[in-house]
Amino acid sequence: MDALPVFLPLIGFLIAFLFGKQIGDRGAQFVTCAGLIGAAALSVSLFFDVALGGNARTIEIAPWIASGTFEANWAVRLDTLSVVMMCVITIVSSCVHVYSVGYMSHDEHQARFMSYLSLFTFAMMMLVTADNLIQLFFGWEGVGLASYLLIGFWNKKHSANAAAIKAFLVNRVGDLGLALGIFACLVLFDSVQFDTIFMQASSQSDAVFRFLGHEFHALTLVCLLLFIGACGKSAQLGLHTWLPDAMEGPTPVSALIHAATMVTAGVFLVCRFSPLYELAPFAKDVVTIVGALTAIFAATIGMTQFDIKRVIAYSTMSQLGYMFFAAGVGAYGAAMFHLMTHAFFKALLFLGAGSVIHAMSDEQDMRRMGGIAGHIKITYVLMWIGSLALAGVPFFAGYYSKDMILEAAYGAHTQVGMLAFWIGIGAALMTAFYSWRLLLLTFHGKPRADHHTMEHVHESPFIMLLPLFVLAVGAVLAGYVFYPYFVGEEVEAFWGASIASHEAIHAAHHVPSWVPLAPTIVGGIGILLGFICYQFTQGIPETVSRIFKPVHALFFRKWYVDELYDAMFVKPAWVLGRRFFKGGDQMIINGLGPDGLAKASRAGSGVLSALQTGYVYHYALTMIVAIVALMGWLLLKLKGLI
Repeated sequence: MDALPVFLPLIGFLIAFLFGKQIGDRGAQFVTCAGLIGAAALSVSLFFDVALGGNARTIEIAPWIASGTFEANWAVRLDTLSVVMMCVITIVSSCVHVYSVGYMSHDEHQARFMSYLSLFTFAMMMLVTADNLIQLFFGWEGVGLASYLLIGFWNKKHSANAAAIKAFLVNRVGDLGLALGIFACLVLFDSVQFDTIFMQASSQSDAVFRFLGHEFHALTLVCLLLFIGACGKSAQLGLHTWLPDAMEGPTPVSALIHAATMVTAGVFLVCRFSPLYELAPFAKDVVTIVGALTAIFAATIGMTQFDIKRVIAYSTMSQLGYMFFAAGVGAYGAAMFHLMTHAFFKALLFLGAGSVIHAMSDEQDMRRMGGIAGHIKITYVLMWIGSLALAGVPFFAGYYSKDMILEAAYGAHTQVGMLAFWIGIGAALMTAFYSWRLLLLTFHGKPRADHHTMEHVHESPFIMLLPLFVLAVGAVLAGYVFYPYFVGEEVEAFWGASIASHEAIHAAHHVPSWVPLAPTIVGGIGILLGFICYQFTQGIPETVSRIFKPVHALFFRKWYVDELYDAMFVKPAWVLGRRFFKGGDQMIINGLGPDGLAKASRAGSGVLSALQTGYVYHYALTMIVAIVALMGWLLLKLKGLI
């Protein structure tokens, strides 16, 4: 029974994918939704038993790999860290499944879409319940495969196919780092089991790897390699370019991938390996700096975008930066707290954006919206709730978790912690600004859509609104309800041994009184600036973008990272590929291989065909010449001359 919530999504996937034509779209929707709702209910039950009851355990499913002394088994690891992730994944995925019934109602491949959603959820559940690195890697790659299928689901669109390939390839770069980290763990600890690794960590704190005449601190190298994998999945600076392009997939995919599942896998990985990171301070500093830079980097881009889904996507990237720098300063509980609250309000925002797009006849450009608040009042209110939580307005969910991250960064009293704190304050200002920019451009002002579109603006059906209400409850209450357990007075009893240290959380409760007020104040300033620029004096944004044109262009073009990567990697790869194709494949391999043999065969057949004239005297002459040659050879043979 304990393993059932992990395998219910797999059962739903197999039935919907293999028997979708037999059971029809409705049958596939029922099977997958029922499986996820059941998994969510069981996950919540496990949360009360494991996290609140303190009954952590590991259930072995079956032996998997055994070679000499090496063993890796299929197992379900149930500790607080796992069950928190299980609840977040299954609740959000259940909402996405139900929402998809309405959103994808006109698609001709509904059963396949629902099966892909369940496959994705199963892979994510395998990842977070893994008891060893190989099983974690299986779930990790399964998530990558399912995300490729979902992002490119509308495969008749060239942009969707390109986005899916981009996500797949960029994640392979990060996955190489994860694979090398797994190999390094095996070499260092002679095991891939988490418990074995964590028990040996302190004894290996001074171990080194020797490579090319240099020595590297082993645990630091392992942590950095694992973090590279985390950067790929969680779209941190450098490996982030796939995230906004992934918006080419259907909106439910955006909510599932970018709210609570795939992009949070990297945060989970760092928190899972917190016993190693506590012994590798340099690696923790790298995590902090990369997370902080990602938070501000994505926030600057989010202020200039006009695609409603891309704005929310860059917001996701920015919030992931907060989670990482929380983990980097040792506040793993705060990182997981923000992961949980963020899942609710970000899924709410994505699905709310889908409701807007549905109402606007598939329009996603906010410049062609406006004036629709009165037409879709329920969606409007729900989007406000999600935005209030994202901006960290008291007393919504984001207020509790984001503030705790900033307090922990300040309380660390380190240079990188202080850097992260001030960058986080700046990102909080920008977050509030672009959140209200989105609300005001989308819902307020005069309608900017054409008359035909405005005539058809309508509220989404109840099947799409119901999941939004569930997520809105989380966006309002999750922070207040779970604060004592995740980062409050119950923190040690709640997390148990699933997280290595709580020192940063304790330090966060003893910061100066102005520190908790700072994010709220700057959030209020950001909201006020949003109203001034997009409600009261609407000419300000154009004036500012004109005066600071180079800066605006830098932010709008996403810091030209895509262009840089295109020049550094994509174009050289195309040139190299063409040379290998033309010179290596066509000229050498095919030229000397099948094409060369075919050419020689054609030439030989041409010579032989020339002898086939059809005249009898030609054949007689050939026979005479052959007989004379044969007799000459025999005569010379008999005389011993040859």
